[in-house]
Amino acid sequence: MTSHGHGDGGEKLAPITFLPGVVPPVESEPALQQREAPRRAASLPDGTRRPVAFTEDYWAEDDASGDTSAAFAGDVLSGDDVSGEPQVPDRESIAASAADGLTRDLGRRGLSVAEANARLRADGLTDAEAAGVVQGFVERGWLDDAVLAEQLVYAATTRKDMGTRAVRQLLVKRLVSREVIDAVIAELPDDDAERALEFARVKARALTRYDDATATRRLMGMLARRGFGGSAAGQAARAALAEARGSSGASGVRFR
Repeated sequence: MTSHGHGDGGEKLAPITFLPGVVPPVESEPALQQREAPRRAASLPDGTRRPVAFTEDYWAEDDASGDTSAAFAGDVLSGDDVSGEPQVPDRESIAASAADGLTRDLGRRGLSVAEANARLRADGLTDAEAAGVVQGFVERGWLDDAVLAEQLVYAATTRKDMGTRAVRQLLVKRLVSREVIDAVIAELPDDDAERALEFARVKARALTRYDDATATRRLMGMLARRGFGGSAAGQAARAALAEARGSSGASGVRFR
């Protein structure tokens, strides 16, 4: 393949001649356009070559071509209900759900009337709605402050050795009505001194290594936390410590 000169000083390649029987390769359209692009660009007169740029008008035309994706998204997010009317909550359903929750709570532990009312109010019921549900539970015998108070007093006095003052504080904490508290406390036997001594005897065994003043002070603190106070706690502490020292034969130096 030879080159031939042109009058403008450039060179031009000689045309390619294929041998007989050889089929020339067929160029794809993109490759042909790419090969021909320099020739077309060279044939343009000077001053007409400029880079392609997208103007604001170009993008404006695209925006006006009917892109409805944003509007469609807004319709989807707005939901099917386009009436604009607010949904009115079903108060009967809310009250029924709160009553079911209260029933489950009563299956786990006893509740006072005030505790049940507070539970229903926390679930979104109004004062009137909560009062109606509580009244229904009271009529069925599912809520009874007197029964609850008896159960609490029995557990406090027999299993926890709590004094009268501590029992009253427990009932107040559980929101039992004041009338029921006064009635239950009045029925308690006047055996604080006996129950205080029983509790002190159990604790005194671990206090014999202290001197009398320290052991008595610590034991009276334990009794006070159990609801025993005043002279009953002092007498029980001294008597229990004396019994513990006598039975253990503790004597000599005692550490504070």
